[in-house]
Amino acid sequence: MYVNPNFTTKQALRNAISQGHTVVAYSPGPFNPNLNGVVDVEGPHAPKMHTWYANVEVANGVVKKVL
Repeated sequence: MYVNPNFTTKQALRNAISQGHTVVAYSPGPFNPNLNGVVDVEGPHAPKMHTWYANVEVANGVVKKVL
């Protein structure tokens, strides 16, 4: 699972959520489920190596909280 926008650090993700920015969680590929609950996300996106991982609380595909 990934988030959009593509954050380079987990701290940048946390800052965006705390400032009220809209962050969308998604799964690349043909199967993009309606996301609700707690999911694992990683970043940054390919082709860069993943350098951070986080558990996030999602409601209708929008990240509400970094756990």
